[in-house]
Amino acid sequence: MKGSTSWRWLLKKQYFLFDGIVCGARMKQLPFMGVVCTVMLFIIYRTTNYQHQQTEMDSRSNPFYTSKYIGEDTTGLNSLPRGIIEAKSDLDLKPLWTTSSSKSQINVRSSSNLLAMPVGIKQKQNVNTIVQKFLPENFTIILFHYDGNVNGWSDLEWSREAVHIVAHNQTKWWFAKRFLHPAVVSIYDYIFLWDEDLGVNNFHPGRYLEIVKSEGLEISQPALDPNSTGIHHRITVRKRTKIFHRRVYDYRGSTKCLDDSEGPPCTGFVEGMAPVFSKSAWQCAWHLIQNDLVHGWGMDIKLGYCAQGDPTKKVGVVDSEYVVHQSIQTLGGPSATKVSKLEDTKVKRHTVDVRSEIRRQSTIELQKFKERWERAVDEDKKWVDPFPLTRKRKLRRNNKRNFSKV
Repeated sequence: MKGSTSWRWLLKKQYFLFDGIVCGARMKQLPFMGVVCTVMLFIIYRTTNYQHQQTEMDSRSNPFYTSKYIGEDTTGLNSLPRGIIEAKSDLDLKPLWTTSSSKSQINVRSSSNLLAMPVGIKQKQNVNTIVQKFLPENFTIILFHYDGNVNGWSDLEWSREAVHIVAHNQTKWWFAKRFLHPAVVSIYDYIFLWDEDLGVNNFHPGRYLEIVKSEGLEISQPALDPNSTGIHHRITVRKRTKIFHRRVYDYRGSTKCLDDSEGPPCTGFVEGMAPVFSKSAWQCAWHLIQNDLVHGWGMDIKLGYCAQGDPTKKVGVVDSEYVVHQSIQTLGGPSATKVSKLEDTKVKRHTVDVRSEIRRQSTIELQKFKERWERAVDEDKKWVDPFPLTRKRKLRRNNKRNFSKV
């Protein structure tokens, strides 16, 4: 009996000893397993983060591949290998066939900037002067003919190198919305969307771009000579002692620009006659243009939202390279005639003040644009206004509304 008892005790002792060894081994393995798990999690995190960064880089280098910018579901592209998809274009003219001379010309002349203007034949001489300033700086030129007259430009040597688009009585913003899609102009670093009535004797596009790049201006315009006609905002007027400026101080008029003024038209503002956009800024501004509001009134106040950052720093007016706004209005042609039938079927003709009609329509569109902006802000609950001053104004407005309801 004693022998069997001692054997059982010995076996239990060995079992507990073995179990303790295993348990100890397991306890020793816990820190090791923790280290392994930590390393694995770190590797997974770095891999996921790297993939995310690569996706972001791809979207920046080719932003129009995604449905966000194409405007349609990209699943229709799945039948194509990704490398063959050409999601962007340009406005450079290409030869029908390649010769040795044309091949060398193509290699040398690859435009990096674009000048686009609405033009009429009455402004031919002034437009020629403007284009002659830009051609030596290797700009692509696109003319939007609102009067239908293209043949009248054929005697100009550079005319065959320009892109000509015709649509009767259409505005600059109508043309821009339909023919300057970001995917089409994405190869250009800067887009000059100018009116045709600007005097450029004191303007050099090369020097202008040097200033814009060095100061990091995403949206800009050349300053207006003080003798210009049609000056609407003091911030656009040239300051003789400055190279450029971002804000103005003006204590006169209904809109006063004081030390604490943080929004347009006191700072972060350019006017619609001669805006210059960087590639990134234009991608945003094109989406801001309303398809049916062709006069563009009110859009200049909101362009700061497209400045790719703080508009008080990213939007500016260049003083050293300035233009003269001549305010020659030719769009719409001379006074037209309206025809209306009287009850006795006789026809009565009377002249129409084209400029008054255009201004009336522009005012209507301005109100519509304001209403659409306010409605979009109210409906987009996730959108946060990046500019503190605008947020304060909206808060005050909402408080007034709530107070009036009480």
